[in-house]
Amino acid sequence: MKQNGKVEDSSNLSVTKIRSLDEDDLNSNKKNPLETEFTEPKVEKKKEDDTQPVSFLKLFRFATVGERVLLFIGFLGSLATGATAPLNIWLFGDLSGEFVAYGMAVLNNSVPDTEAFLDAIERFSGLNSLLGLEMLLVTYVSVWTYNFVASRQILRIRNLYFKSALSQDIGWYDVQQTGDFASRMSEDLTKLEDGIGEKVVQFMHFMASFLGCLILALTKGWLLSLVCLSSLPVTLISVAVVSVISSRLAKKELTAYGIAGSIAEEVLSSIRTVIAFGGQDSEVKRYQDNLVYAKNINVRRGFLSGIGFGCLWFFIYASYALAFWYGIGLVLEDKYKPEDEIVYTPTTMVTVFFGVMMASMNFGMSSPYIEAFSIAMGAGAKVFSVIDRVSPINSWSEDGKRPEQMNGNISFRDVHFQYPTRADVKVLQGLNLDINRGEKVALVGSSGCGKSTCIQLIQRFYDPAQGTVIVDGNSVKELNVSWLRKHIGVVGQEPILFNTTIAENIGFGTDGATESDIQDAAKEANAHDFISKLPQGYNTLVGERGAQLSGGQKQRIAIARALVRKPVILLLDEATSALDTRSESKVQKALDKVSRGRTTVIVAHRLSTIRTADTIVVISNGKVVEKGTHTDLMALKGHYHALVTAQHLNTVDEMENGHEGSEDERKKLGRLMSTGSKASSTGSNFDTHEDERPPVIEDAEEAPPPPVSMLNILKKNKPEWPFIVVGSLGSIVIGFAMPIFGVLFGDILGVMSNPVDEEVRDGTNEYSLYFLIAGICVGFATFLQIYTYGIAGEKLTMRLRGQLFEAMVRQEVAWFDNKSNSSGSLCARLSGDASSVQGATGQRVGIVLQSISTICLGVGFALYYEWRLGLVTLCFTPVILVAQFLFLKTARGETFGNQKALEKSTKLAVEAVGNIRTVAGLGRERTFHQQYMLELLPAHKLAKRNTHIRGLIFGLARSIMFFAYSTTMYYGGQLVVEDGITFDVILKVGQALIMGTVSIANAMAFAPNFQKGIVAASHIFHLLDRKPQIFDPLGTREENWRSEGNVSYRDIEFFYPTRPNVSVLRGLNVDVLRGQSIALVGHSGCGKSTCIQLLERFYDPVSGSVNIDGRDISSVTLRSLRLQLGIVSQEPVLFDRTIAENIAYGDNSRTVPMTEIIEAAKKANIHNFISSLPLGYNTRMGEKGTQLSGGQKQRVAIARALIRNPRVLLLDEATSALDTESEKIVQEALDKAKEGRTCITIAHRLSTIQDADVIFVINSGQVAELGTHTELLAKHGLYYQLCNMQSGPR
Repeated sequence: MKQNGKVEDSSNLSVTKIRSLDEDDLNSNKKNPLETEFTEPKVEKKKEDDTQPVSFLKLFRFATVGERVLLFIGFLGSLATGATAPLNIWLFGDLSGEFVAYGMAVLNNSVPDTEAFLDAIERFSGLNSLLGLEMLLVTYVSVWTYNFVASRQILRIRNLYFKSALSQDIGWYDVQQTGDFASRMSEDLTKLEDGIGEKVVQFMHFMASFLGCLILALTKGWLLSLVCLSSLPVTLISVAVVSVISSRLAKKELTAYGIAGSIAEEVLSSIRTVIAFGGQDSEVKRYQDNLVYAKNINVRRGFLSGIGFGCLWFFIYASYALAFWYGIGLVLEDKYKPEDEIVYTPTTMVTVFFGVMMASMNFGMSSPYIEAFSIAMGAGAKVFSVIDRVSPINSWSEDGKRPEQMNGNISFRDVHFQYPTRADVKVLQGLNLDINRGEKVALVGSSGCGKSTCIQLIQRFYDPAQGTVIVDGNSVKELNVSWLRKHIGVVGQEPILFNTTIAENIGFGTDGATESDIQDAAKEANAHDFISKLPQGYNTLVGERGAQLSGGQKQRIAIARALVRKPVILLLDEATSALDTRSESKVQKALDKVSRGRTTVIVAHRLSTIRTADTIVVISNGKVVEKGTHTDLMALKGHYHALVTAQHLNTVDEMENGHEGSEDERKKLGRLMSTGSKASSTGSNFDTHEDERPPVIEDAEEAPPPPVSMLNILKKNKPEWPFIVVGSLGSIVIGFAMPIFGVLFGDILGVMSNPVDEEVRDGTNEYSLYFLIAGICVGFATFLQIYTYGIAGEKLTMRLRGQLFEAMVRQEVAWFDNKSNSSGSLCARLSGDASSVQGATGQRVGIVLQSISTICLGVGFALYYEWRLGLVTLCFTPVILVAQFLFLKTARGETFGNQKALEKSTKLAVEAVGNIRTVAGLGRERTFHQQYMLELLPAHKLAKRNTHIRGLIFGLARSIMFFAYSTTMYYGGQLVVEDGITFDVILKVGQALIMGTVSIANAMAFAPNFQKGIVAASHIFHLLDRKPQIFDPLGTREENWRSEGNVSYRDIEFFYPTRPNVSVLRGLNVDVLRGQSIALVGHSGCGKSTCIQLLERFYDPVSGSVNIDGRDISSVTLRSLRLQLGIVSQEPVLFDRTIAENIAYGDNSRTVPMTEIIEAAKKANIHNFISSLPLGYNTRMGEKGTQLSGGQKQRVAIARALIRNPRVLLLDEATSALDTESEKIVQEALDKAKEGRTCITIAHRLSTIQDADVIFVINSGQVAELGTHTELLAKHGLYYQLCNMQSGPR
């Protein structure tokens, strides 16, 4: 259950849910920036997860009038097929009367009326065959209509659900977890579809049969009917109770799987961090712990269902015993009455008895459907609650003004604002600001003062709590949302790109962008050259979240995307902070050029980039405190002057004159970046630079994995074999019950034709007792079957999910570079495949086994009692099996296409929802929605075509028994007359056969689940069998190895496996001695980050070797190797755990004591800050660690790296994302951390590495220069050029 911010489950685990926050509302300039941030959640708010299951009819709310007519026809059809049961019983009752009369005549040695007897048999066979024909045709129509309408409705619901999700305001997303969106899109909608398709027709058919048979029985003999029905109230109550409890537990299960889903999403999207810190085992454990909870819920559900249905079958059989015992008493009583007073004859008794039996049986067979409907209603509630939510800021809405043109005047009037999930933290407090058309305005101030919030309010991501934001004289609330956003171009610090080509990413900026528009925008953003050099040029795929490109490349594509829409207002949120020197100067020029004539709002920490702004606005405590040009504000000597002084802005550029520059001046080269708004962006785990990104490979149509047999799935269930054996025995007992019932029934009718009343009474007592015994056995067997298979099935699902997740996190990094292994699609596979396998196990195996045992015993009895008649009935078995085979075939073809399309579409939906700010800012909701629908259409067409085949095959399976029965009785009648066989033998053979056929049709109902399960299992086994390409050397044991810290790269040649034609390193040689601090510098894409990834053994070099202490790292176990290394990257990935757990994550090989955690935090300069939080080290970090500002996250990441006491410290741009104050603190922490360790630093900002022992300048995959800062400057080579580019005043 969620309670405003708390997620609680019944395992008494309490997790504080922390929403994604912007850096702006993190600290409102209080002494302790996070003081009010982590307030205890308020409990009085409405519990969020209280969606009530919707009523069943509401599931069809999206059907059109035409579809409702079809549904009505299907409904009438199911009533018509249901009516065949009472008609069949009526005919059979008459026939039984003729049989008994004929038998009595034979026993009394009088001459039977053979002609009348044969006429009765012919009449029965003819009419019963007509019923069969009706069954065939009408079943086809009703199954087709419901499946057809269900597939159309689900398409419509998917459409509306995704559309509604995309149209929600950002405030709604702040409190939702995007992680469980994947399981909603796949699991909940599949469950919903399951509950509105053919199962409805089958349920209606059973219900119609139930009512029809009941009415027939009551009209023929009400007294006997009531005695037979004595068990009905009890059965009704037991079924109702089970159904209510099932529905409640099903919702709990969905929630538990939702939590597990968001853990999986968090881990898979941050896989590099998990691998680097050896967190695979602890993540697998965290994931599996959640699965255990879901399993326990389901086992409880199975136990209750078992008791409910066990009682149901016991009562049914007990009532049979009572009915025969009492019924025969009535027949014997009426035997001696005058003819006009006789009510109970053998005909009446058989009709009443069969009427009530078939009524109860149909009622019993409808029970599994009740569960499917209750699950569908629970899933429907969650889906419809999103569809029905009307967003206060809706970009799809047509409402609002759309002026002919936008001029670009912006005003803030007394704006007060706090984020919806942190109502007690005021971010803006009466902000007033005017920005004139074409003006270039910069917003500056310390972290958390509200700069980025202003940018979000201009885009109308939120509405202010008080006051108004005005554009061209209109409040933004009065303007059409999509019109407003269409005229605004946004470039953020951490740009989000989508998993498609570069051209499409740029094209997202505007509707109908032509190729030349895209190229012009790329040229303006200085991106055209690097794009043209890529093998596929503009058609290169950028990977999930743009993971294939370096920060600089991503940024330039994002700028091109903003420019292609020719915006009137340009919002730049730290747009050049992630770039290296060369790219930055070009991009900055491009930005200066494009901002001319446009209203430009810039958020910057780095003040040198905004000196040329028309107006600089200083914000503090949510208000404007100073405003003016750079010169004016410097003269004021106020806030702005203090900020500038802190940044040493007036860099005296002596390098240009060939001077080496003093120590002080070198430090002035520092350059800082804003932490920006991270609420919806995650950043890649390690920033890998240009040409070094492993490109995503677009999969060729993936070949389906090799098929698996049922046996393979059951092997996975091996630990539960005692449960499976017990369940299987239970199933076999239940299966035997049906033919045995036929034999007992034949014997009772045989007893009735005995002329001696005492013998009839004795025989009846004996057989009634047999019925009671059968009832006890079947009831107990049903309980065992449901409960034990439930346990085995749940444990299998839990084991498979756990193993599948474990197999995923064990794969090498290159595997994740593959497009089909993006975190969205892996999450969909985790939730979808494992629950499909459950469909092929558990109770369903039981039902199949039950059917097999029924048919075997039935056929056995048939051949034993009268082999000729048995063989005639057996002629129908092949027809039944052909129907079964065809049915499976249609199911198989359908599942594969469906899974693929669903996985692709879910991946797309998860990507759009995960990056909703970017999607909303670009106004691309419609584009993503259209792409999503296009992915779904092929599967939808295939499913629609298959509805016909399913209908036909269903009809065939149901009607075949009518034809078989007509034939049996016709031929049996001939044998009675010609060979003098007793009629009870004919009934035994007929009953055994009819029961066998019914149970096969019943097993067919579960074929789709079976097929889905087997297909899903083949996917799972395929992945479980995959061996990671990077593994521990064979035969090496885990050793307690501590390296000295000497690192060397020898003749390294390397290209990324997915881009074999781009060589990244070409014979690289680097030596790092123990305790040395070295720096790798060079342009984007020269191979710096690749060196770190090779040392972490994320990839192996193509040739050459990476060595530590002279040992090739491929000869050391991965765990030992990575324990020697600690990494801090530019955009550190933290997890949704407590701060203490995040720090302890640095060493997953042991339980880290709290004293060590505090010690590491002190070394990383963050202990005081953590101590000042209300919950201290137990404060949760929020999804992707978004509860902390950039500097705080960075220091937690440093503490995490230090906790493992690494011999080698790897710093990948560790301070580039910080503002001035944070950078100083973090730099001090890093300097402390380097002491006594080998340190390898990658830096674009050369000021941060001037005191390195050796600087390696890498160019084109080789070391071009090496030496100290002073030596390299004196060479006037590449390093000198890089320094010059960075130090020139702009």
